Amino acid sequence: MLRFDAVGKRFITGFEALADLSFEVAQGEMVFLTGHSGAGKSTLLKLIALMDRPTRGHILLNQQALNRLSRRAVPAYRRTLGLVFQDHRLLFDRSVFDNVALPLIVAGLSHSEIAKQVAITLEQVGLADKARALPITLSGGEQQRVGIARAVVLRPQILLADEPTGNLDPDLSEEIMQLFLRFNERGTTVLVASHDLRLVRQLEKRVLVLDHGRLIDDFRPEQHRQAAASHG
Repeated sequence: MLRFDAVGKRFITGFEALADLSFEVAQGEMVFLTGHSGAGKSTLLKLIALMDRPTRGHILLNQQALNRLSRRAVPAYRRTLGLVFQDHRLLFDRSVFDNVALPLIVAGLSHSEIAKQVAITLEQVGLADKARALPITLSGGEQQRVGIARAVVLRPQILLADEPTGNLDPDLSEEIMQLFLRFNERGTTVLVASHDLRLVRQLEKRVLVLDHGRLIDDFRPEQHRQAAASHG
């Protein structure tokens, strides 16, 4: 579904954020990106979201070459993605309902369809009773759930999350990761950048490890389990 082919990103300052990055992600996979601060995790996600463009190499999503996508086509493309950020990026003068409804309004859905989809999604993230609340009245974990609801309300083909548990305590972090797991089990492809190695190991999913912009490991738990079983 997603393919990076010798992708590099060098900023105008000369800093090389990514170098010769090649990997593939299958439809319906859940993959973690880990690595030290500044390893290139956020840059990688921004390239998929077309918030930035690669300096060299090619990125393909469902056979579509992202490098060739015109600026005009970017907004429509982004509507096929779900984006979750560490800092929520919620509109604090709007209700939870209005925050989650925003992508549906932009997509031009009817009022009745918007009401239906927002209600379903808030139910999925455990916030059915908070639709009329203002985000400022919610806890950090609840605010992140609103961010996730807004990201998935359009049923995206791929969900990108950049350090979604960075500001949360361990228990809340676990709850948020379980939400991503649930959406993945429903068929959504999920990429999560996280420095929380304890949580990443616990979920036993594929892990891409970055170091100074290079891919140094592609850890697949199922391969290790098979190897351990054969040696056992």
